[in-house]
Amino acid sequence: MADLEDLGLLEQPHTSAGRIPSDRGYRYYVDQIMEVKYPSPQEIEKIKYMLQIQTINELDKIIKRTTKLLSDITKYTSAVLTPSVRKSSIRSLQLIRVSDYDIVAVVVTDTGIIKNVVIKSPNAVDDAKILKLNNILNDKLSGLTINDIGLTVISDIQSHMREYSEIFSAIISVVYESLKEDDSEIYLEGTTNIFDYPEYDDKDKARRFLSFIEDKKLLTNVFSEDENDFCVSIGCENGNEKIKDCSIVKATYNIADKTVGTIGIIGPKRMDYARVVGILKSISNILNEVFEKTL
Repeated sequence: MADLEDLGLLEQPHTSAGRIPSDRGYRYYVDQIMEVKYPSPQEIEKIKYMLQIQTINELDKIIKRTTKLLSDITKYTSAVLTPSVRKSSIRSLQLIRVSDYDIVAVVVTDTGIIKNVVIKSPNAVDDAKILKLNNILNDKLSGLTINDIGLTVISDIQSHMREYSEIFSAIISVVYESLKEDDSEIYLEGTTNIFDYPEYDDKDKARRFLSFIEDKKLLTNVFSEDENDFCVSIGCENGNEKIKDCSIVKATYNIADKTVGTIGIIGPKRMDYARVVGILKSISNILNEVFEKTL
């Protein structure tokens, strides 16, 4: 025990406490000793069933169900970061005339995001105009991200829409503004699960955790993708005082062969890493398969 403490693998939180693994000790375990515990074939089939019963293209529902499933299985707090519109490509843009001067633009991205935008046209429009606008806009914008839609693209579209220039200006400005918002959302489930663990009887630890999960900007930053497809960060490695008592395990997920979001688990530093890593890797792979089939 003394040797392990000298190596920095154990620590004594206070003089009357026993020795517990340090952040460095947990890191050594995760990197050198841990054997990942993957779910059984029966559990995998159950997970697949739970994630595949949603209606095709209901991205939001699939993500919410994933968040709930992670929390239920692990008994920790789960988080899922949704795809960002800014990182998505336009799959289709459908203009729908609801009156002579009112148009609804429905934008569908390659990551399954659907945006509805109401546009006021300066001139009356009929179905023939809407059809031509739809054809030109889809031909010119399909496959582009919001960052691709620059002056060159806009000028090119305008050259094909000279007779509808005022309508086009109204449409492109509203659609562009709606798509440029970085509106990734983060879903949480099981936020009170962590209080089932005795270390969070400590009021300071509990207060820090609650402050963390209420800070959407910090949560989004923590769960934003990095260069790794999979990551385990322990205690002080998280780089923020609010989560120095937590460990976070996260994995990315893909849509259309593009990394678009993150799923993860927040738990105490003594979490069952082997089981959580196995579950998260399995659900990440299943989620990729579900999106490949449905989007």
